[in-house]
Amino acid sequence: MKQSCEPRPNTLFIEVSMSGLPEVDGLFVPSTAPPVISESGTESSVGYWNGKMAWDRADGKSARSPSISYSNTYRSWRISRLDGHLAYDMVCEGELPPVNEPWHVYKKGVSPAPKIVIHYCDPRMPCPPANIVFVLGGPGTGKGTMCELAELQLGWTHLSTGVLLRDEIEADGPNAKVIEQTLADGQLVSNEIVLKLLQQAIENTIRTTGKMNFLLDGFPRSLGNLEGWYDLFGRDTNLPKMLYLDCPFEVLEQRIMGRSKYTGRNDDNLESMKLRFDTFKTETLPTVELFRSKDKCIEIDTSVDRASVYAKFSEQLSEYTDQSLAGKPLSERAEMLLGIRPYPKKES
Repeated sequence: MKQSCEPRPNTLFIEVSMSGLPEVDGLFVPSTAPPVISESGTESSVGYWNGKMAWDRADGKSARSPSISYSNTYRSWRISRLDGHLAYDMVCEGELPPVNEPWHVYKKGVSPAPKIVIHYCDPRMPCPPANIVFVLGGPGTGKGTMCELAELQLGWTHLSTGVLLRDEIEADGPNAKVIEQTLADGQLVSNEIVLKLLQQAIENTIRTTGKMNFLLDGFPRSLGNLEGWYDLFGRDTNLPKMLYLDCPFEVLEQRIMGRSKYTGRNDDNLESMKLRFDTFKTETLPTVELFRSKDKCIEIDTSVDRASVYAKFSEQLSEYTDQSLAGKPLSERAEMLLGIRPYPKKES
């Protein structure tokens, strides 16, 4: 059977901003230019130019079509002005225009060179819904380890509310001061802020990477968190699946005390652990019970070896996991997390 050599459809969108030529800024959509022979003798196809994806201005004002394309002759990506003259270029052979390197100001361009963002769905449309799995469990049950493994090996995105809050503080975001003061007072950050950060992280990941699968580590911590989720995403939103990592307290105690020698965390001690465990039982277990009652909770015993836990964890994600990723060999980091390979010794 003859296989088609047609390239996959161009479904990406490019946003250009902060250029020295405001006429260059804006949204660029997959090119609809009809097939022609390019300057290097390559026949184009819809959405492509010189064998690579190409884009037109969304407003249709540019005299050049496509407006963003690749030149085989000059081995560079190029962005044109409205009059069709080239304004910016980037010498490289990547499949997509580079987003993390400075572009070069070409003959008809004006400094500064623009910043570009690639969108995996149309930014003018609502963000497509994500595949969400909540991951809950008491302190020391291995939530972070299992989520990191799924991110490394299966392509899932691991989101931790604690990390999102710290990132907002470090970035001096709009809520940074409120978050910092709330945490300093030993209080829980409001649902509104936590959920907004989660929503932004999810939508940004979908739009700029195309990844749709998310593990929410330690969320929802309470029924109040879940109510906030409904307030944001709607009461009719289907309850996502929950993976509940369970482990006897005696085993958790041994783990916490064992890892306290290496982590340097000030809450890795018996007194703090008991407080955290009691808080988990009081605040979070009711959420677990709710998911159980809806037949949406999968319990995983984490008192056994990590490889067995990961096998069960990954099995529960298989419905949405890209199977080409599921079969790839373990990375060095994954082997360390699973206890197959020792962590490198720290230099004294």
